[in-house]
Amino acid sequence: MRQTMAVYLENCNFRVIQAENGREGLAIFLEKNPDLMILDLQMPGMSGLDLLAAIKSDLPVIPTIVVSGTGSRDDVIATLKLGAWDYISKPIVDLAVLENAVTKALNKARLITENKRYQLHLEEEVSLRTAELLRREQELKMTLISVVDVVASMVEKRDPYTAGHEQRVSALALAIARELGLDEDRYEGLGLAATIHDLGKVAIPSEILSKPGKLTAIEYSLIQTHAQIGHDILTKGTAGFPWPIKTIVHQHHERIDGSGYPLGLKGRDLLIESRILAVADVVEAMASHRPYRAALGIQPALAEITRYRGIRYDREVVEACLAVFAKRQFSFEYS
Repeated sequence: MRQTMAVYLENCNFRVIQAENGREGLAIFLEKNPDLMILDLQMPGMSGLDLLAAIKSDLPVIPTIVVSGTGSRDDVIATLKLGAWDYISKPIVDLAVLENAVTKALNKARLITENKRYQLHLEEEVSLRTAELLRREQELKMTLISVVDVVASMVEKRDPYTAGHEQRVSALALAIARELGLDEDRYEGLGLAATIHDLGKVAIPSEILSKPGKLTAIEYSLIQTHAQIGHDILTKGTAGFPWPIKTIVHQHHERIDGSGYPLGLKGRDLLIESRILAVADVVEAMASHRPYRAALGIQPALAEITRYRGIRYDREVVEACLAVFAKRQFSFEYS
């Protein structure tokens, strides 16, 4: 029967290698790596089930057809569980059935191999494109950070009395964000927004910014416009930013009870970054020197946010800020 099948398949243009027993078949399989294997269940030296078990790890891509006349229903199930692709009962009346099974199995194996090759190529392509996108994103971020640094420097040069204010606010805001466990991407955006949160002051007359005495109502109203002006400037300048910097800047003087400006927003209408920045800004402003007063110090500043936690300032943010000073021993750096 083996010789008959071999001759028939060779006449169908298949190249056939024969083995006289199971062990020889296993040796040929391991050496030649054939495209397909046909085996019986009852073979000298090694049964078909033992052979299937020995090569099971290769069966997903090496189609195996069992041809047997002695197998029971349980044997058929066992061969399929071991990875056999097809089972043909002997005697085979029409060998065209065998040819059809071999052709079908080889076509299926070829499709599986081509699909795997395609998937591998696709994964490599995706990996390369992802790496390129990450590289470009990193380059964009570095460019944006450089622009932010330049803008921050420009703002501070117009207001020498608050030189370093934005850097100190940024340091405290980021420390609070770490205490709260803020997402890394939002943490990065907060740092940049804090660095330029007073950008809108470029439109405020310098004599008002540096006025040593008490501001008039009109002068104070002009100062208050800086949050809106900063937002308007950043609306055009940060279109490519992956962070909501303009919104954070817009909201940094808002209060959770709606008493802030310029929009009078409340509670969860404010970004968490904005709520963090608001607390950091108040603490630094009170603790540091201003043209119209001497520095009040850290303790009065912390007492202020403690008094209004849950009212003007987000309770969790205030708690995190207090923890930063108490447990982390945070302090501002003055040049």
